[in-house]
Amino acid sequence: MKRTVRIVLVILSNRLHRTQKARLLELECDDGGHILAERKLRSLPRAARFDEVWENDDGKTDLATCHRFKKHYRHPLLKA
Repeated sequence: MKRTVRIVLVILSNRLHRTQKARLLELECDDGGHILAERKLRSLPRAARFDEVWENDDGKTDLATCHRFKKHYRHPLLKA
């Protein structure tokens, strides 16, 4: 059975302090939802290459402390 890999962009922002820079993560996940790789991004990519875009605006600093995410369906960085 072939396992497909999804590329997910995670945006960690702070809705209370909009001047704080957002943290960007790129995740590689399999079909079961397991995270295979996690990379920090310095800035938003220019090309649309992600299968999903998630955002947490609670001001968290890393993925492990987040409890819920919003999924963006029409984000400009989603693959067509």
